[in-house]
Amino acid sequence: MTNEPFGRVITAMVTPFAEDGSVDYTVAEKLAVYLVENGSDGVVVCGTTGESPTLSWSEEYELFKVVKQAVGNKAKVIAGTGSNSTSEAIAATQKAAKLNLDGSLQVVPYYNKPPQAGLYRHFEAIAKACPDLPMMLYNVPGRTSRNLEATTVAKLAELDNILAIKEASGSVEQAGHIHRLSPELAIYSGEDVLTLPLLTMGAVGVVSVASHLVGKQMQEMISAFREGNNRGATAIQIELLPLFEALFMTTNPIPVKTALNLQGWNVGSLRSPLCELELSSTEKLKATLAQLNIL
Repeated sequence: MTNEPFGRVITAMVTPFAEDGSVDYTVAEKLAVYLVENGSDGVVVCGTTGESPTLSWSEEYELFKVVKQAVGNKAKVIAGTGSNSTSEAIAATQKAAKLNLDGSLQVVPYYNKPPQAGLYRHFEAIAKACPDLPMMLYNVPGRTSRNLEATTVAKLAELDNILAIKEASGSVEQAGHIHRLSPELAIYSGEDVLTLPLLTMGAVGVVSVASHLVGKQMQEMISAFREGNNRGATAIQIELLPLFEALFMTTNPIPVKTALNLQGWNVGSLRSPLCELELSSTEKLKATLAQLNIL
């Protein structure tokens, strides 16, 4: 039996904003319910896609609360409480743990570039301070400038409540090494386009941006692979490839928020320093969505 502590398809949920720039909690509730009804086994709230760098802790805490109330026990709710300050990450995670959430997502500390020993101590301290909350590590060197190496991951996997990693290094090889060294740790692809390749390296699922729009297809692709229908899984991956590319034509979550607004979701704009999608790129995105019958 495959170890899937958070399910197979987890949506890294956008944070909706009202016209005045405040968080629109009502739309967040509706969107979370919609995602769960359309292929998502769980949602990450206040991750990178949720524009966590520009949210206050109080906004994040309220989002954790309303999303958990909205989806109840129908899906896993994972709180993005990571920080490049260990004490700040511990405080945020301890506060989130009181809301009966299903896990926390802990990003590699960004900007201060700790060595591997520092990374180990950082995650170990959070895990030990919040022993009852399952943890998913998040490796995304393109944003943090530091790679969480497979040997460090293997050491961290020995801690009881570190159950998973969102692996977004872009390296299929690294995912394979993580699985080889820590076969019990659940690996989730952190990049939609690498979902199928990482499944071949032992991954169990994906923390997805595209699942805002094609959650059911992502589920179908993983199910096909699990059932040994590699041709069927590949066909879905290839069909969705233009969408994966379109959603990352510029910085995430600019394209996916644009796509949701085009669908009529009214998730609002982006907080500065992110900005709206250029008109020419919006037209390309529209064409891709129309081609897949998403609009």
